[in-house]
Order: sequence, then C-alpha cells, then structure tokens
Amino acid sequence: MSKPLIGITTYPPSHVLIGDQFTSPVEYTAAVRRAGGIPVLIPPGEPNLTELLARLDGLLLSGGGDIDPKHYDGSALEQVYGVDEKRDATEFHLLEQVMESGMPTFGICRGAQVINVGLGGTLIEDIETELGGNDVVQHRKLPGFFTDHGTTVQEDTKLARIMGKTQDVVGASGHHQSIRDVAPGLVVSAQAADGIIEAVEHAHHPYLVAVQWHPERTAHADPAQQKLFDAFVAAARDAMQRR
Repeated sequence: MSKPLIGITTYPPSHVLIGDQFTSPVEYTAAVRRAGGIPVLIPPGEPNLTELLARLDGLLLSGGGDIDPKHYDGSALEQVYGVDEKRDATEFHLLEQVMESGMPTFGICRGAQVINVGLGGTLIEDIETELGGNDVVQHRKLPGFFTDHGTTVQEDTKLARIMGKTQDVVGASGHHQSIRDVAPGLVVSAQAADGIIEAVEHAHHPYLVAVQWHPERTAHADPAQQKLFDAFVAAARDAMQRR
C-alpha cells in the first residue's frame, strides 16, 4: 500500500545562527514516519504551492517564530521574535488552500496560531506580559527551552477521541504566545489550568486539529502524543485513497 505524502513547513534561515539554511527539527519527520507517512519539507517562499499541494495528502504546520502582529492587529511587543514575512505568507496561503480542498491538516504550536490568525482570530502577544507573572502554569522556561505541563482535553471533541483521554495529558511546552480570540469555525478542545487555550479543531473541515504544545518532542515515548500523528497520517491516507 502506498504511503501518504505529508508536507511539513520549515523554519526560515533567520531562525538559525549557522548560515542560510532552511531547517526542521528531526522529531517532526520521525513522528510522521512512525505513523506511516512520507515527510516532504516545504521551505518558506516556495513559489509553486498549488502544484505542491496537489501532490500531497496531508499538511503539518510546524512550530517556530512568531507571526507578524500586523496580521491580527496586535502589538509589536519587544518579546515578539522570529518574524519572517515569507514564512507568514507561505503558511497563510497553504491554510487558505487546505480549507478549500479539505486536506487533512495538523498544526503544532506556531501552526495552531497560524490556523487561528489565518481564519480571523487573534493572539496573546506574550503570556507573561498579559498575565502579569503567571504562577499557575509555566508555558516555557526560557526562549528555546521547553517545560512539561498538564492540559485538560474537552470531552466530545476529536482531540479527546484521538488521544483516548481527557485528563493527565502532559505535553512539552515552549511557547510565549497563545490564542486570544478564537477564529470563526474553530472549537476549543483543550486548555491549561490557567485558562490558556492549548488546542483547537475545526467544526466543519474534515480533519483540522491543532495543539499549542509540541507532541513531536515526546511522541517516541508517549503513546498518547504519537496518536496525534497516527490519526493525522491515517486521515491523510484515507484522503489519498479517495483520490
């Protein structure tokens, strides 16, 4: 049986300090491969997105730097970092096309924020600034450093059915921004103890699920996190077979 092709968005050259390179953490490709998919890396600024998407079976919007606040009438706080115009444009264009085609789509961290902003929602520009020193949940240690925290998954959601549980869901977290106003069509499917939105899914798209944490970092050891990739790739395989 043929394996589905899974597009994975990559980080721009400005994200690294070792020269002009498009990069992607290996955990994304490893989790997709374990799920039975073939990863295809998509660089920011790719001029042939329509032709590329026609050959793909699923899209993974990965993590990375921040979205330019101009896209959601946000404030350009000094904590906003890693903004890249080409990446924003590429991923918003990809989102527009998968919303039209119904292609299975999985958003992780920045990817969840891209989905929300692209569909008309807004973001909290910096959680610590917004909450004034949140002692309830630590969403990251320092820029670039992850921490683990629990998340409550809403019952009767696609996310709950995928993960097989609603409590004791612990993910690797490394974000300083999060969803503020939820975009039309999206449903909140998980929240942290401090109320920060940790996952959304689309009420009408065949398969659009997004989480704020980084399941790729622990999926090799946590079956609940790997299930997120397994379900996504399975949806892509079903879409491939229908084509």
